Amino acid sequence: MADNRLQNESFVRQKTLGKAVHLDGIGVHGGQKAVVTLHPAEANHGIVFRRVDIAGPNNLIPARWDQVVNTNLCTVIGSDAGLTISTVEHLMAALAGCEIDNVLVDIDGPEAPIMDGSSAPFVDLIVSAGSRSQDVPRRALQIQQAIEIDDGHKHLSIQPHKYLSVDFQLEFENSGLASGHLAVNLVNGTFNKSIGPARTFGFRSDIEALQAAGYGLGGSLDNALVVDGETILNEGGLRFKDEFVRHKILDCVGDFYLAGGPVLGQIKAIRAGHALNNALLRKIFATPGACRWVNMLQSEQQASPAFAAA
Repeated sequence: MADNRLQNESFVRQKTLGKAVHLDGIGVHGGQKAVVTLHPAEANHGIVFRRVDIAGPNNLIPARWDQVVNTNLCTVIGSDAGLTISTVEHLMAALAGCEIDNVLVDIDGPEAPIMDGSSAPFVDLIVSAGSRSQDVPRRALQIQQAIEIDDGHKHLSIQPHKYLSVDFQLEFENSGLASGHLAVNLVNGTFNKSIGPARTFGFRSDIEALQAAGYGLGGSLDNALVVDGETILNEGGLRFKDEFVRHKILDCVGDFYLAGGPVLGQIKAIRAGHALNNALLRKIFATPGACRWVNMLQSEQQASPAFAAA
C-alpha cells in the first residue's frame, strides 16, 4: 500500500544562491591573496570549484570526498588534471550551515582565503546573496549502520540518527585551555549561530616548525587563535569559552559536507581531524549497506524531518 503521508507531504527543495557574490583574502598556509566568487548553479549541480587562474576545460574540481588529495592541517581537493584547492573546509561548512546545495565557486588561486579563521565571513556572504529554492528534492545521506575508525589515540564514529549531531572530545597534553568537550545538534540554524564564528587555532611553540615546513605562511593574530601555554595571545580573547572544540566541530561539518549533501548521523570524535573525517567518509561509501540517499521531506519539526528513499 502506498504511503499517503509521503504523497501528501512536500519535499524540501534544493537551494542555490540568489545572486553572485565575492570576497577576497589571503590563504593561511600559502600566504597568497585569493578572490572567491560564488555563483548560483542549476539543480543537481552540487558544489563545484573552478580555478579561474587556469585556462582550459580541466579547471573544475567537484567538492566531494573522493576528490580529497591531502588532509595535512587542512582539506585539499584535487582534479584528475592535477589542480588543487586547499583549505576548503570553512567555506564548505558555511554552505552546509546555510543549506546551499548548488553553487559554482570561482577561485583565482590554489587556496581559499582564511578570512578571520572561522566560517562567519562566508556565512555572511551567503546570507547577503540570498537563496533561491529549486523545484527538485533535496537529498541527504542517511547513515544505516554504525561505522568507526581508529588511529592510535584518535577515534571517529558515526551511527544512524535523524539529523546531524556531533559529539567532540578535544584533548591536548600541553594545554588544558584548548582542550574541551561539546555535543551539539546541528539543526534550526545552530551552526551559523554557535559553531560558524569559532576560529582556527595553533600553538605558539609550533609556529616556527610549521612555517619551516611551508605551512602557516599567511597566519596571523587576525586570522587564527594563538595559544601560549594557558594564555591566548589574541587581543580580545575568545569568542566562546570553548572556541577550540567548536572550531573542530566546524571543520567536521565542512569535511562531511563533501559527502555530496547533508549527512544524517550521530558523529562521535576524540582528537579527530581532517584525515579521520575523510577516512570515515571513504569507509562509509565502501561499506555495503552503510548508507543510502534519501529525499528530504517537510515536517512540522525541523529537528525531526521525514525522509523518502531517493
